[in-house]
Amino acid sequence: MNRITPDRDLVVLDAPSNLGLRPPARGAVPGCYKAPWALRNAGLVRRLGAADAGAVVPPRYVATWKPGDGVRNGPAIAAYARTLSDRLAGISGFPLLLGGDCSILLGPALTLRKRGRYGLAYVDAHADFRHLGNSPHVGAAAGEDLALVTGRGDDYLTDIDGLRPYVRDEDVIVLGVRDKDDVRDIAESGIAYQAGSEIDIDGAREVLVRDELDGFWIHVDADVLDPSVLPAVDSPTKGGLDGAQLTELLRGLVGLPGAVGLEVTILDPDLDEDGGQAALLTDILVSALT
Repeated sequence: MNRITPDRDLVVLDAPSNLGLRPPARGAVPGCYKAPWALRNAGLVRRLGAADAGAVVPPRYVATWKPGDGVRNGPAIAAYARTLSDRLAGISGFPLLLGGDCSILLGPALTLRKRGRYGLAYVDAHADFRHLGNSPHVGAAAGEDLALVTGRGDDYLTDIDGLRPYVRDEDVIVLGVRDKDDVRDIAESGIAYQAGSEIDIDGAREVLVRDELDGFWIHVDADVLDPSVLPAVDSPTKGGLDGAQLTELLRGLVGLPGAVGLEVTILDPDLDEDGGQAALLTDILVSALT
């Protein structure tokens, strides 16, 4: 994966996994696996002028789970991370990964760890930092993926090919977090963060653009937007960014030296019946990346 170039050598790859989320209701499955289709239907690939790398199909979602079972769909998530990592390793441009839930982060994190030392810009309303050090049990990996990629959790998820951690704590910055418990847990860990809607790109630069890093990946959860702007997510949280703020943030991050790829997650088309929110997110991505 290379830094984005002036002619925007973007490559779109679908990662339609919902393995990391709990069921929204009995007998239902999380709808975020449909997000790549919704974004494509809104013209994302065409408007970006991007190459199309297709999709990486995830394993079957299993809804049954109880506290004490460990990570829901954990072995399937680990297998998917390997498959997604292998697919990303073959992309020579700047990948735009369309999720899916936040557990897809394990794929690019593993790919980049095999190549060197990379940072992570984690743009999200939540820190997704649940682990047994701060919670009585683990469960949905989409609420745990930052903990997993920084080495907190079961070996089969955190130490694939003996590469734990995929990202070091000091190489991460969480941007837009606004859950009070998440802010506390991140602050206690020493991971850098900027809470709420006041984000300073220069602060992110200090973490992500350093001589010891080979580059950095950008994770974007659609719930970083305020629910008044985009409510079609599993955990809407007040106090988020508006569309212009997210556009400016992503444009700034992609423009930093060392940006090697970006993923977008958690949009749920089941909660977006007319497609308007997918269209809004597409507008933001197009404006930020072109």
